[in-house]
Amino acid sequence: MKARVTVTLKTGVLDPQGKAIEGALASLGIDGVGSVRQGKVFDIELAGSDRAAAEAMLKTACEKLLANTVIENYSIEIGA
Repeated sequence: MKARVTVTLKTGVLDPQGKAIEGALASLGIDGVGSVRQGKVFDIELAGSDRAAAEAMLKTACEKLLANTVIENYSIEIGA
């Protein structure tokens, strides 16, 4: 089973890397970009087929390691 965990900064948290990317896009002549927020994506391959157990395990992983829940949100998508 495969899963994707996406971690993004919460709204209102300063995103200096996103601002740098926004500036770089403008300097490259790429117009029309209002703002950029950066994040991180984890593609995880899981053993087993119990979706509920996988989601619970991934939530624990996010809470303990993958996301700083004070300033970041996360979402979990579980595929086949």
